Amino acid sequence: MKIGIISLAHMHALTYIEVMLDMKDVQIVGVADEDRARREQWAEHFKQLNIPLFSDYQQLLEQDVEAVVVTSENVKHHEHVLAAARAGKHVLCEKPLATNLKDMQEMIEVCEKNGVYLRTAFPVRFCTPVAAAKKAIDSGQIGAILAIKGTNHGYIPGGWFTDPSLSGGGAVMDHTVHLVDVMRWLMGAEVQEVYAEYDSRFSDDPIDDCGIVTLEFDNGVFATIDCSWSRTKIYPTWGDVTMEIIGTDGVLHVDAFGQKVNVYSEADGVKWDPWGDNMDAGLMQDFIENIRSGKGTLATGLDGLRATEVALAAYQASEQKKTVVLR
Repeated sequence: MKIGIISLAHMHALTYIEVMLDMKDVQIVGVADEDRARREQWAEHFKQLNIPLFSDYQQLLEQDVEAVVVTSENVKHHEHVLAAARAGKHVLCEKPLATNLKDMQEMIEVCEKNGVYLRTAFPVRFCTPVAAAKKAIDSGQIGAILAIKGTNHGYIPGGWFTDPSLSGGGAVMDHTVHLVDVMRWLMGAEVQEVYAEYDSRFSDDPIDDCGIVTLEFDNGVFATIDCSWSRTKIYPTWGDVTMEIIGTDGVLHVDAFGQKVNVYSEADGVKWDPWGDNMDAGLMQDFIENIRSGKGTLATGLDGLRATEVALAAYQASEQKKTVVLR
């Protein structure tokens, strides 16, 4: 499988590359990034890996490549996905899929028209604790779900993430979509109503860095998501993804990053030594299997749209101080 990477803007680009380098029968044909500073920063690294670095993504799309991974700034996903689809390349796009509904709908339509897959990068689906929760729910172990409390905390990423003209939003955009996707996937239900409040408490930039999003699903389940950029730089890891899933016959506590050992030292305080699975590896393996066989559990373009529409509705709800009805 020959794959290309469009942009090094998102930090996941490097982790996806590391994963693919360890995969058999996968060749990274090249990496394209229009940003000169980023190209210069990583030029020697990719030279050592023997991976060509292009300044124009169209040059990459002209290569013998079957699929591309789009890890550009959020507002550029639309342009890059359309170009890849029209070039006949399958696409795995970083979340959020785009920053408005019109762009996402066009991305889905153009990929379908050109006969290529569009998948959204939601690696949390491939985390063992989350997969175990899915199995427990499907088997009826906790009965009917009544409510879910979720958190997706993190530290302030900085750079283009805190520039709304490139990111489309702050913590609400960045940290709502993962949990919305997982909740939809676990229950097979759609978000029906959204209410939210957000603010800026941790950042010097005028962008939302904390918020609470309240959801009602069409199966009657209520859920809350704490999507804040509230972690400090000295926290053992970048953040968390947790859920407390309350059912009629039991409660599931899910910690997506619970596969780790706490390491204490006088020099560093507490650090985490992860021993568990690599959800990014699961994501990439599923994407490649999806292309080869048409099978897989990866989130589709529509899944990406459904998750992002909730984040967009959350902004609307907070600004208007009222519940937004999606369907």
